[in-house]
Amino acid sequence: MIKITDLCKSFGSRILFDNLNLNINAKEKVGLVGRNGHGKTTLFKIILNETEYDSGLVSIPKNYKVGYLRQHISFTKPTVLQEACLALPHAEKDETWKAEKILSGLGFSQSDMLKNPLEFSGGYKIRINLAKVLLSDADMLMLDEPNNYLDIVAIRWLSGFLRSWKGELMLITHDRNFMDGVITHCSAIHRTKARKVEGNTQKLYEQIEKEEEIYEKTRLNVEKKRKQTEIFIRRFRAKARLAGMVQSRIKCLEKQEDMRELTAIEDLDFSFSPLPFNAAKMMGVHNLGFGYTKDNILIDKLNFDVLKKDRICVIGKNGKGKSTLLKILADRLTAVEGSIKKHPDLKISYFVQSDAANLTPNKTVFEEIISSDNQCLPQRARNIAGNMMFSGDDALKKIEVLSGGEKSRVLLGKILVRPCHLLLLDEPTNHLDMESCEGLIDAVNEFEGSVILVTHNEELLHNIAEKLIVFDRDKVGVFDGTYQDFLNAKGWEDESDEIKTKSASKDKVLSRGEIKKQRARLIQEKSKVLKPLEEKISKTEKEISEKENLLSANTEKLVWASQNLDIAFLAEGPRIDKQLKSELEKLYESLACLTEEFENKSEHFKIKMMEIDN
Repeated sequence: MIKITDLCKSFGSRILFDNLNLNINAKEKVGLVGRNGHGKTTLFKIILNETEYDSGLVSIPKNYKVGYLRQHISFTKPTVLQEACLALPHAEKDETWKAEKILSGLGFSQSDMLKNPLEFSGGYKIRINLAKVLLSDADMLMLDEPNNYLDIVAIRWLSGFLRSWKGELMLITHDRNFMDGVITHCSAIHRTKARKVEGNTQKLYEQIEKEEEIYEKTRLNVEKKRKQTEIFIRRFRAKARLAGMVQSRIKCLEKQEDMRELTAIEDLDFSFSPLPFNAAKMMGVHNLGFGYTKDNILIDKLNFDVLKKDRICVIGKNGKGKSTLLKILADRLTAVEGSIKKHPDLKISYFVQSDAANLTPNKTVFEEIISSDNQCLPQRARNIAGNMMFSGDDALKKIEVLSGGEKSRVLLGKILVRPCHLLLLDEPTNHLDMESCEGLIDAVNEFEGSVILVTHNEELLHNIAEKLIVFDRDKVGVFDGTYQDFLNAKGWEDESDEIKTKSASKDKVLSRGEIKKQRARLIQEKSKVLKPLEEKISKTEKEISEKENLLSANTEKLVWASQNLDIAFLAEGPRIDKQLKSELEKLYESLACLTEEFENKSEHFKIKMMEIDN
């Protein structure tokens, strides 16, 4: 149980928290959301007494134990199991089965548990730290992006573990599906304050949107009344008989609280650039085989086709070959066996986090983005930089000063510059916040080309996947269907029957995903229908303006009795102008009706998602 009162924290001129208040009560599992850079991790560090704050109060009960997932690696025992057992409470030191159970859930085999922890990769070392946190006798767990170090099976196991956790929990994650499956309450760091609701992320976002809508309406109403009062004061200040009323209004203005206009919060709002593709088939993969050694075959006899507008997701545990497959498709690796036949005109864009190391440190964000395509105009590169949340002078930041998340956005920006037929995306959400993940889902769904995506994020899988390449049971194969279809039909080999049953019953996640896909199709349809109409309106307005200018010029010539009069136009001009204005009015009516129709459909989808979440 933690109580935060009037917390203030600034970094130089930048205010992070301004009188922030937040309570974590007994048995509450709280998801902490907010944009990258708004202070989620800083709040964690303040609670842990690792970061100082300017003012306020953080109250934690005496002897209240907090378990926190740390990145620092410091192992002292010769085996993974012994290292994990260090976290067991003193009374449970001999109950090694508890450590085995949690290590197994996090992806360690029995043989792995007997290996030296220093033999493992960085991601698995963090898993050992996570196991120690889960084994500790903590009152509260504080987990900051635990998904980053887990594969999809381990994430699903952790979700079940946290649901059954008896103490308090604070969770930061960009995976909305994971968060909503665990939490009882949701809190957002928003505009330097904290807002908290009982329920999931959807409920919180809707409440914030409603509050800000009410605030803005109130502000505009107050502003309107203020202007009316100021006009009254100016007009009647000199009238002696109205002096009392004027002074009364002046005092009211002085007491009136200034309601500032809410500043816009940047969204990762973008779209990939598709190239027209006339053929039905982009690529055919036949009997593909690959292994780094003869004893480590990752891909064996894999066959699949990539068709126009395919949405293929590659899923499986870490180290099984998912990223390797994308490297082969992107010509970064050569297959040992089989063949890949690509359409001769096929253009591919490939995103992988490790390419951040290839960015030029002394280049600016703008220079990196525009360098991706020699056909890119400076203004377009600027626009894309803005879409990637590098607006204004931020586009002139050097790569060397950027964070990992910012470099990831630069890589995405470089892909947006190059039009393509096929997107290969390897874990694109690792450094994105929850709102940016939503933007990526919309961008992928709206893309007219095909997409092959490697991800552990089940929110993406439920909303994007129409076909799967599955690395499971020590082999790789193709599953023709959605992710929920896969869970219902097969599920993961290592999962317990309890988790599989819960997964099979999560039809609402599938429904939510289907609604989002329908909404994406609606956005595409809206663009196709409204864009030509808007262009016609623009053309008609221009034509009216030209006719009026010409009529005005001829009228002026008539006044000065010029010999160059267009007599016919003087006679016909007003009639033509009236016809065009009548046509323009009809176009505006059509635009208003169609816009309202699309807005009603969009609202229908929004209501459906609310019903599902509730």
